[in-house]
Amino acid sequence: MSAALSRPGTLIRARGREWTVLPGSGPELLMARPVGGLDEEVCGILPAVEPVESAVFPPPAEADVGDFASGLLLRDAARLSTRAAAGPFRAFGRIAVAPRPYQLVPLMMALRLDPARLLIADDVGIGKTVEACLIARELLDRGEIRRIAVLCPPHLAGQWRREMAEKFHIEAEPVLSGTIARLERDLPVGVSVFDRHPFTVVSTDFVKSPRRAHDFALKCPEFVIVDEAHGCAPGAGRGRQQRFELLTRIAADKARHMVLVTATPHSGDESAFRSLTSLLDPEFADLPADLEGNRRDAVRRRLARHLVQRRRADIRRWLRVDTPFARRRDKEATYGFSPEYRALFDDILAFAREYASVEEGKRRRRVRYWSALALLRCVSSSPAAAASTLRGRAAADYAETAEEADELGRRAVLDHGDDDDAAVLDFSPGAQVEGASDRTRRRLLDFARRAEGLPPESDRKLRGAVREIQALIADGFRPIVFCRFVDTADYVARALRKALPDGAGAAYVTGRLPPAAREARIEGLVGKFEKYALVCTDCLSEGIDLQEHFDAVVHYDLAWNPTRHEQREGRVDRFGQKRPEVRVVTWFGQDNPVDGVILDVLIRKHKRIRNTLGVTVAVPGSSGEIAETLFEGALFREAAGAAQLSLDFIDGLSARTAAVHSAWDDASERERVNRSRFAQHALKPEAVAAELESVRAAIGDAAVVKRFFVSALRAAKTPLDARNGSVAVGLGPDTPRALRQAMGRDEPFRGRFELPLRAGEIWLGRTSPVVEGVAGWALDRALDADGADRAAARCGAAATSAVETRTTLLVARFRHTLRRANDGAEGILCEEIVPLACSGPPDRATWLASEDAERLLAGARPEATLGKTAIRQQIGRLLAALPLYAPALEAAARRRAEAQLAAHRRVRDAAHAKGRLSAEPALPVDILGAYVLVPLPRHG
Repeated sequence: MSAALSRPGTLIRARGREWTVLPGSGPELLMARPVGGLDEEVCGILPAVEPVESAVFPPPAEADVGDFASGLLLRDAARLSTRAAAGPFRAFGRIAVAPRPYQLVPLMMALRLDPARLLIADDVGIGKTVEACLIARELLDRGEIRRIAVLCPPHLAGQWRREMAEKFHIEAEPVLSGTIARLERDLPVGVSVFDRHPFTVVSTDFVKSPRRAHDFALKCPEFVIVDEAHGCAPGAGRGRQQRFELLTRIAADKARHMVLVTATPHSGDESAFRSLTSLLDPEFADLPADLEGNRRDAVRRRLARHLVQRRRADIRRWLRVDTPFARRRDKEATYGFSPEYRALFDDILAFAREYASVEEGKRRRRVRYWSALALLRCVSSSPAAAASTLRGRAAADYAETAEEADELGRRAVLDHGDDDDAAVLDFSPGAQVEGASDRTRRRLLDFARRAEGLPPESDRKLRGAVREIQALIADGFRPIVFCRFVDTADYVARALRKALPDGAGAAYVTGRLPPAAREARIEGLVGKFEKYALVCTDCLSEGIDLQEHFDAVVHYDLAWNPTRHEQREGRVDRFGQKRPEVRVVTWFGQDNPVDGVILDVLIRKHKRIRNTLGVTVAVPGSSGEIAETLFEGALFREAAGAAQLSLDFIDGLSARTAAVHSAWDDASERERVNRSRFAQHALKPEAVAAELESVRAAIGDAAVVKRFFVSALRAAKTPLDARNGSVAVGLGPDTPRALRQAMGRDEPFRGRFELPLRAGEIWLGRTSPVVEGVAGWALDRALDADGADRAAARCGAAATSAVETRTTLLVARFRHTLRRANDGAEGILCEEIVPLACSGPPDRATWLASEDAERLLAGARPEATLGKTAIRQQIGRLLAALPLYAPALEAAARRRAEAQLAAHRRVRDAAHAKGRLSAEPALPVDILGAYVLVPLPRHG
């Protein structure tokens, strides 16, 4: 076999079809993709075993004559079929998502760095996962990386795997405590999981242990994404320190690409922010807190190259493209204790004060303290949670030391923060302690029986919340009801099932269900009912985006960490939410002092800061520790001896509250200054706009997809109704069978060309299977010699006022290979489908500007009938002249290869390029379509 056939971009014929040779091929083995085929169809061909010959793309022939107007459809089909589309970015032809214009900013920033090290700190719900994966996919398709690892909390691993697979076609293996045994089974000695699997999603908490960290650092992929990166900055807790030490080892390899992802890079701690940025560049570890003059500006410019940080307001309308976010309508609603519940609460509160104040050894005193705090929290949640806690053994009682008791108590009673090593703990924390007196045990069991004996009718919290949920459903909303404890979620769900009208359903999801079962239960609920409510614990406050099925949040239990409220609401209030309004109901007891502390000191302050600044600012330190301090002082010391605790005790917290709020205000001001100082200004919108236009020209945007899809189905005589950005497709027996098979559908459906989708719609983006199928069908039928069911013709003639002289219009396919010298990397294959137009004799043709050729292909329309004889004559002249255009097409190919080279240099800073970049066109140029436009006859 000739070595020339193994050059990337060469067309070959094998196995009865045409193929494009891909980078990585050699004389012994050709890696090839079918012409117009998908990545899944790439395979190896052995020339020594099966015949391989050169295949010049056949030019149009007389049998290909048809309607000139279908030439645009042919061009669109070819452009939408290619997976190696030219342009400044390689990934856009391969992904199943349409990035918003603002999401190009992190990508362009990353491509201007070598290595790409970036901190993406955009607000919640903007799409940081898409931005990070887009960088990974681009570097992968450029051949600059081969392996990827995502480090994330274990409960987010499933979401990352889905995003990578469904939107970016990257199949990643989960490396978790529950999967490692399977992954390491049968591995040869000395071979790591990270050697075997090039794409992984790794639990940061699993891999941070010394033994695992050593293996990961040794075999770490060349591209690493770190999600929830703020939890990896040094701080309280051994877990945070281990995470940071692991990332420091990874970052020590100066060639490794790293993308850190977080919505809260500062978290009120300037030193933590410096630690994070030091992973991007060690010099950032010494960032002064207050920079002055030229030095401040220089540091700002340097850090701005690595940090992108935007609020929703910053991108809501960017580059004249709207990014819709729902309006959030907040409501505070209250309930009051019934006499029965008030009596139980007061008696448990008095017992908790007495129980926590017993002087014993340090360990037992801390266990009693956490047991008392657990009682207060659970009795405020529900009778079910109270009874379970009163009967269960205290989590802190399993500790051997006072310090361990505090650690276990915080995990079970407070709301986990960024320094926790595990997922949300939602079980009732227990109050029984080993060695307690018989009297204490009897009192706890008596309280449990009283809680169990409270009828639901006497629980005004439950009754009022049910009314709020019923009202939301009546208004057309689909609420998620967040509870703190498993027992409360079950309790509320049972009440809802009885109270909701016929045809409405309720289900509950807690941490007792594994992640896959949680998703299955949600799908079962939304698939069975049109009106519904979901009750859950905070196991759903992270990791599963729920905006597709839900649009309201009810905080049945107040979280003791205000960031948790933001996370709950962020499950539905994010990009992709279909409703223009999201409702939030914060449900609290007007005479419940526990709710009063949390609401007054933490939650309202948190909302005020977010409304003012536009972003979340975490409580300085730990919100759980602050809640602990407030309750310890107010409930167990200052209020000790009081006959009854009322909301008046909050007044006694003024000093503590002022201190917390002062520190929080300082953190908010630092955040405001940092966002102003380090906001992304390194890329001007006009620079992004230029590259965005290049992408759209190379692969087609949503408007091109819609134009093609509608035209192709109408040509196939398929009923459809396109309006308001969506299309209803009436597939039926009259639709060509090959088209239905290509789409993978036999029944009518409704689709939309841009996100967000509405109920019952499928996405019809460039890489959706339906659009890919239609494009492949249209291209195959156009190239098929028999011409049956043809939607697009490869040649035609038309008389039109769009030209004043006889004009030839060609739809050409150019193929180029981009290479870097001296780095051993495989070349990058680029394809582009472009129209070319000229007038005059072929050997002395006058070529029109590219925008004029585009205008003719898209806008010229037949305005007079040409007879069959005239068409035959025009087509005959056209086909005979095609070989004479070869020199001009070759020159055009070289110019376009140079233009592609310039585009890649523009987005990938030439100063950092690994070796000299060159571009080589693949010749001859393919002519997909050829058409003649003649001017209208002149009269009189």
